Amino acid sequence: MISESLLLLAQQQPGGIGIGYWVIIGVSMLASLAISGMLKKRFNEYSQIPLRMTGAQVAEAMLRQNGITDVQVIHTPGHLTDHYDPMRKTVNLSESVYQMNSVAAAAVAAHEVGHAIQHQQAYAWLNFRSKMVPAVQFASTIQQYLMFGAMIGAGFFHSPTMLWIWVVVFGITTLFAVITLPVEFDASKRAMVWLERSGIANQMEHDRAKNALFWAAMTYVAGAVGAIAQLLYWVMMLMGRRDE
Repeated sequence: MISESLLLLAQQQPGGIGIGYWVIIGVSMLASLAISGMLKKRFNEYSQIPLRMTGAQVAEAMLRQNGITDVQVIHTPGHLTDHYDPMRKTVNLSESVYQMNSVAAAAVAAHEVGHAIQHQQAYAWLNFRSKMVPAVQFASTIQQYLMFGAMIGAGFFHSPTMLWIWVVVFGITTLFAVITLPVEFDASKRAMVWLERSGIANQMEHDRAKNALFWAAMTYVAGAVGAIAQLLYWVMMLMGRRDE
């Protein structure tokens, strides 16, 4: 079993990080790089397929047809930096999405509006994730201090108490990564339903938009799986220490 293998790897180096941790980190990084590369490839490919509306126009039309009048569509610097800001109620589209009239731009813009619709309808998973933000910010800060202490040889991995603290704070950030999955998949589902019903994209363009959103979602999947694997590793290390 995976848990038994991780326990054995964790116990190989009682005074520090075992080889299992580096295996997990390495595999997670390779998976993230591969998925990120595929996402960029698909985005660039589908950016060459024109539509009659720009990303900004798609976002504005989708908001309007869903009865949302208090959300503004604006552009933000960078590439694939698109996001929805629930505090300011803005759909922030990167310059390449905001101004482009392509399948890729339409898919990304519709996805971000999907989050705005979730916000309007008080989608449970989005609300849960939003409520977790302060705890995640606190946990991330504690993680940085603990990792810094471990790097300068503060004996972090020798202390069961410190390991417990690490598992708790890492568990919080891992839970946040897992909760993000249904939020992102639901936003993509809402985007594809609207693109299909609106008639903006034909069947071939619809399939390509769906494929682009699939690879975007896979970046979150890879992050969540990597976080779960790391958390499991630390739990196994802690269990190994209790048995000593």
